[in-house]
Amino acid sequence: MKIRPSVSNDIPSLQHVAERTGLFPSDLLPDMINGFLSDGDESSLWLTCEEDSRITGFCYAMEETFTDGTWNMLALAVLPDRQGNGIGRALVATLEELLRDKHNRVLIVDTSGAGSFAGTRSFYQKCGYTEEARIRDYWGPGDDKIVFWKAL
Repeated sequence: MKIRPSVSNDIPSLQHVAERTGLFPSDLLPDMINGFLSDGDESSLWLTCEEDSRITGFCYAMEETFTDGTWNMLALAVLPDRQGNGIGRALVATLEELLRDKHNRVLIVDTSGAGSFAGTRSFYQKCGYTEEARIRDYWGPGDDKIVFWKAL
């Protein structure tokens, strides 16, 4: 398993991962990653996981505006047939290490409070994240936004 910064040639495979996981519409990905790839934008970070020349996952984080060293992990996706094999945990650990090395302090992640996201919430807790906030009905009626927090 190799985790590295994403490059433009990764876009079709990253779109495939986004599509297969249903994380977000894959046609949004090129615009989302464009600043990171073209501008050398240091306020965002995209990581790609590659196994045997096959892209199996990615992670995307952005610096929170008007904060001192706080980042938000906005996307973490692993192909369904590769989930449960440590890819997500490795992507998160690599992201944390890169942010820590640049003297950032906090990483947050938002997810759903819906029952179908219980596994996602458990994953973040196993990675050392603490539920820090809950915003009722954020995503829709009865679907709370859960904010997880971790000091880097």
